[in-house]
Amino acid sequence: MSVVREKVRFSSGDTECAAWHYPGFNGGCVIMAGGFAVTKEPGTDPFAERFAGAGFTVLAFDHRRLGDSGGAPRQVVRIRDELADWRAAIGFAATLPGVDPGKLALWGFSLSGGHVLRIAAGDRRVAAAIAQTPNADCQAIVRNAARHQTPLAMLRLTGLGVLDALGGLFGRPPLLVPLNGEPGSVAFLTTPDAQDTGQALNPGNRYPQWQQAAAARFALWLGFYRPGRRASRIQCPLLVLVCDQDTSALAAPAAAAADRAPRGELVRLPGGHYQPFLSGHEQAVTAELSFLRRHLLDRPPADPDDTTAGTAAHRPE
Repeated sequence: MSVVREKVRFSSGDTECAAWHYPGFNGGCVIMAGGFAVTKEPGTDPFAERFAGAGFTVLAFDHRRLGDSGGAPRQVVRIRDELADWRAAIGFAATLPGVDPGKLALWGFSLSGGHVLRIAAGDRRVAAAIAQTPNADCQAIVRNAARHQTPLAMLRLTGLGVLDALGGLFGRPPLLVPLNGEPGSVAFLTTPDAQDTGQALNPGNRYPQWQQAAAARFALWLGFYRPGRRASRIQCPLLVLVCDQDTSALAAPAAAAADRAPRGELVRLPGGHYQPFLSGHEQAVTAELSFLRRHLLDRPPADPDDTTAGTAAHRPE
């Protein structure tokens, strides 16, 4: 499918985030970002193109310090900053041409799926949210990941994390660790379905500019992030898509989040973490488009006197 898009930028904190803007025609807008250290192209292209083809405006962005976005040091992932980027993206999306500020939806997978749960729980500008194979409980994820790693490799990753965190205090360049690898290698994920990352997100090295590594310090903080615990506060419709054999993000905590959300809906697919990018893609995107149509297109237009939307200007790069 061929869709039109343009590169835009919006302010977030003291830097700028880069994004693809896909113009739509039905008033709804889907705000998207990739998973842990996954840039917007490998992380969102297959779904963004389908959403845009169905008439939705799409804003697919890179978190700060990743991809085309600004910020330094590069490849450093900080949850607090990424959450701020999502809030800035929501404000910017509300100003895009043809977008009804009352019809803003969020879409994220893996770590960004966890961000979707967190943001939707506290931002009333969000009309609907999709969390695809989300990291709903990173404490459980870390425990499970340990079952697929050797003790020595875990110790080395922790040591690198400590060295990287200390080096960051003195302005040293980040110590980078691969996003995935075989058990026994030093990598953030060595689970069975982590081995599908390339096939799912970067087939044939389609995105050679994607740097598949992140600063080691993130390993020290991941287990403290449990966004699914806030699901009961999500007032907008929430679609949680889980894969039953997901060994990277785990299906059970995500399904529990859907159950706690007052307007939660759950879709289950067979397969591992990346199944929605592989043979389960059509089933996943069909369920997500149905959800978006039901909860965005059937909504009344936003009140023109509503002042909760962001005021950032639409600015092509």
